[in-house]
Amino acid sequence: MPTQKNNTCPLYKKCGGCQLQNLTYEEQLEFKQKLEERLLSKFCKVEPIIGMDNPFHYRNKVQAAFGFDKKRNKIISGVYQSGTHRIVPVDSCLIEDKKADEIIVTIRNLMKDFKFQPYNEDTGRGFIRHVLVKRGFSTNQIMVVIVTGTPVFPAKNNFTKALLKKHPEITTIIHNVNPYRTNLVLGNQEKVLYGKGFIEDILCGLTFRISAKSFYQINPTQTEILYNTAIAYAQLTGKETFFDSYCGTGTIGLIAAGKANKVIGVELNRDAVKDAISNAKRNNVENIRFYCADATEFIMDLAHAKEHIDVVMMDPPRAGSTEEFLDAVVTLSPDRVVYVSCNPETLARDLAYITKKGYKVEKIQPVDMFPHTSHVETVVLMSRK
Repeated sequence: MPTQKNNTCPLYKKCGGCQLQNLTYEEQLEFKQKLEERLLSKFCKVEPIIGMDNPFHYRNKVQAAFGFDKKRNKIISGVYQSGTHRIVPVDSCLIEDKKADEIIVTIRNLMKDFKFQPYNEDTGRGFIRHVLVKRGFSTNQIMVVIVTGTPVFPAKNNFTKALLKKHPEITTIIHNVNPYRTNLVLGNQEKVLYGKGFIEDILCGLTFRISAKSFYQINPTQTEILYNTAIAYAQLTGKETFFDSYCGTGTIGLIAAGKANKVIGVELNRDAVKDAISNAKRNNVENIRFYCADATEFIMDLAHAKEHIDVVMMDPPRAGSTEEFLDAVVTLSPDRVVYVSCNPETLARDLAYITKKGYKVEKIQPVDMFPHTSHVETVVLMSRK
């Protein structure tokens, strides 16, 4: 693993996106390991954190905001400084996909040729707000989403041709319209300018369709390790009913389906459920059913119907789970609960709650999904006492 200091990034102090670049990668892993042990070792032994062989340029999704620098009289693109709405100009980033960064710089240069101005949120004038690039690391398919403040795209055909001439590797280009004063990057209106309007990538042997708005893990290398660990903890033999709560676009459930008898996935986001159903069809997985519902209510309904669930998989947001959901899991009484967490602090809180309700923590495995940042993922196996 690399041992050099990583604060060679000139934007380290301005950007704030990579909080740990003042440490070597080994020191970062040690820092995260100690954090996990401090918060979680009271439940059981914390396994050594799984790091990356090459912890750079791992982000397969890159988005840039566009603005105008009046002092230098030039268009800039980059990231918002942490905690502000100020754009830090970025041409290349140590954790972002290199090709995505190149495409964003090309679009910025093309704006001058086409006399496009960046959108100004205060005045409502200008054109390009953001550019989002997604690349399938396994398939090498590339999506470019150009987000504008107005629906009219002047010279869109010529702009598309010019971009493809510079980057023929792009497989689809989408025009997204977001005219609102909002922190959200994407608006609701979009039109495909080139290609199919989506890309595909391969994860754990399955093919997943990725649209502009669909969620897909940004570090596929570590995602495979994370998901394979979670499936191994589920201890599936082919006879089990596997319940995937907070299932998103169905990735974990679809991977588990090959080892389980039946999989049930529940997700509140309707668009994510549509993607999940599409992914199941794309991979010819027939022993899985997805439902658009509140996971807590759905579990309680299962419990009242005396349905037997062998394994519950939970992958909640950073805020963690809720006492209502954990109570519902306890009522359902599965043999095993596998908890995938992106926040060890809320994980510690949830484990403290559920271990008082008849479950025991068996294994804890940290995975470094986001090198150079303070974030750490954890997979936990719990079994019924």
